[in-house]
Amino acid sequence: MNTKQLLLAAAALTASLSATAAEDKTQVRYQSLDVQGVNVFYREAGSPQAPTLLLLHGFGASSYMFRDLMPKLAEQYHVIAPDLPGFGQTTIKPGVAFTYSFDNLASVIDAFTLAKKLERYALYVFDYGAPVGWRLAVKNPDKITAIVSQNGNGYEEGLSEGWADMRKAWANPTAENREALRKFNTAEMLKWQYTEGVEDTSVIAPEPYQLAYAAIERHGVDAQMDLLVDYGSNVKQYKQLHQFFRAKQPPLLAIWGEKDPFFLPAGAKAFQRDNPKAEVQFVNSGHFAIETHGKEIAAAMLEFLNRSIKP
Repeated sequence: MNTKQLLLAAAALTASLSATAAEDKTQVRYQSLDVQGVNVFYREAGSPQAPTLLLLHGFGASSYMFRDLMPKLAEQYHVIAPDLPGFGQTTIKPGVAFTYSFDNLASVIDAFTLAKKLERYALYVFDYGAPVGWRLAVKNPDKITAIVSQNGNGYEEGLSEGWADMRKAWANPTAENREALRKFNTAEMLKWQYTEGVEDTSVIAPEPYQLAYAAIERHGVDAQMDLLVDYGSNVKQYKQLHQFFRAKQPPLLAIWGEKDPFFLPAGAKAFQRDNPKAEVQFVNSGHFAIETHGKEIAAAMLEFLNRSIKP
């Protein structure tokens, strides 16, 4: 084979590899987008022509929690997972005054969906991602094609006694009551939230809670304390959420770690009260059930979504 033939063969191989990479729907890409003075980091995979899933993480996490889930979903769906302000790789731009409240988190994510031209999408909500997602649903009810709630609460009976300190701060937001919430942001407490309720803690990798703690230290604990104090605003908005469920009755799967120390199984079952289309499943895990039962959750999601929104 002469030099010209070698070059042609190399070019053909390169083109073939490039085409293969372009066709790999499971490839996750990492990008950022500026909205409302916030540089929103997000992960994206799958064909933009496929139905869109918007994955919203919660406290003690970031879009990193979807690292294994996204490739499984991306075979059939367009999957986008942003980091909320105050979490992960998302940052507030210099000179921008940002108040950490759930209204503002939802406003940024709503603007993000507009910038990404997401006209209709299914929601996956977890923990803090739930009140953000609920606000999106109430504001844009016709955009929501389906909902998956993994320990994403929407009913007061879902709140355990673990919220006692937060309830005290909601009712009386003194400096003393606010300071009592600092303990929830320690490295030890973050690890506990990942391991509590898990029968075999050896399956919990340390990186997720270590990365979460590093992000809290980087963004500042005050941002997290602001959100803990503001969480009471979510409870006040539950009535609007329940009205959305009754009016629109979106396909909904509540898949729950039944040993969650913060969000009780009653919170999962409560979805069926206002939405007859709600389906409820439990897995033998704690709050971060996706870390222990990721394969089961992915399979349940795909079966549910394939019935509900048909890729």
